[in-house]
Amino acid sequence: MTTPVIETLRADQALVVVRASRIEDPVALCHALAAGGIRTVELTYTTPGLTDLLADVAARADDDIVVGAGTVVTADQARSALAAGARFLVTPGLPPEAAEIVAAGHAAGAAVVLGALTPTEVLAATALGADAVKIFPARAVGPRYFSDLRGPFPEVALIPSGGVDDDNAAEFLRAGAIAVTAGTSVVQPADVDEARWEQITTNAARFRAALR
Repeated sequence: MTTPVIETLRADQALVVVRASRIEDPVALCHALAAGGIRTVELTYTTPGLTDLLADVAARADDDIVVGAGTVVTADQARSALAAGARFLVTPGLPPEAAEIVAAGHAAGAAVVLGALTPTEVLAATALGADAVKIFPARAVGPRYFSDLRGPFPEVALIPSGGVDDDNAAEFLRAGAIAVTAGTSVVQPADVDEARWEQITTNAARFRAALR
């Protein structure tokens, strides 16, 4: 299924998942990433106060910023994130409430990315209505695995996450991923703590350049 979020991912070929113990200024963080060419940002439930962060971005960030909620494992979390302004939801795997998470996301007009690893899980995620499937941990299987998945799943939007960096990101794209997930190679927790926005912009631009 194609949604505006998925189209942005296809255009930028990248999103960033932010793992930080605290984020004082999520809007400045998102703008720093966008300045480096990555407009899609996944803030996660592992960061305290996620819904407040999402609401702040939704209220103050530029219109082209696409912010979503990650590490979503329950329908209640999904609904709370959506109410705060999340435009997409990401799960780390296939939680028991995956069907409810998909239903809540689609009812709110948001994209839903379900996590999977095996072909059986990819099949289950697509059957549940996922707009894209996150393959995690991507470092465990490598780019060639994505080429193998393209055989039975040619129409599934696959996104690798975990262990993707400047050195291998382009390989995942060539193997059939629609976009790749950057993590600490772009957003170091220390850079967030110290508000080193220029460094984050530089990291994002470097990562985008590595995709070409």
